[in-house]
Amino acid sequence: MGLGGTLEYISDIMSSDKPKKKKKQFNTVELKVRMDCDGCELKVKKALSSLSGVKSVEINRKQQKVTVTGYVEANKVLKKAKSTGKKAEIWPYVPYNLVSQPYAAAAYDKKAPPGYVRRVDHNNPTTGTVARYEDPAYINMFSDDNPNACSIM
Repeated sequence: MGLGGTLEYISDIMSSDKPKKKKKQFNTVELKVRMDCDGCELKVKKALSSLSGVKSVEINRKQQKVTVTGYVEANKVLKKAKSTGKKAEIWPYVPYNLVSQPYAAAAYDKKAPPGYVRRVDHNNPTTGTVARYEDPAYINMFSDDNPNACSIM
C-alpha cells in the first residue's frame, strides 16, 4: 500500500464527520458523432473538452469516432455531444475478431468501419425464431414403427 496510501487511509478514517465523496473511475468513452468538416470537429472537441474530468479528446473524422478519456461518465459525455446539435450515440461497433459470428445478420453492418462489426447482445438474439408444428399425424407418418409409412424409405 505504501506510506502515502496508508496516511490517506488513516486520514479518511479519522475524518469520518464529513460525508465521503465517491471518486469517479477513469474511463474511456467512445462515441459515434456525425461530423462533416473541420468546424464540426472543432465544435465537438471544444464542447467535450469543457467537461470536468476530461483528460483528452481524440477525433477520427473518417470513422466518425470520438474517444474521450478521463474521470467522466458515459451518459454525461453523450449528453454534452448531443448538445452541440450533432447526431451522437455510444460507439456501436467492436472489432470483428471479438465476435463469435461476425457476419450474422444482426452483427453485419455495411456502414461499419473496416475491421469492425455491430455490437450484438448474445442474450437477446434479434435473428428469427423457429416454430414447431407438432401434429401427431405428421410425426407418425414417417415413423419406423409404422409399417404403412413411406414406401420410398
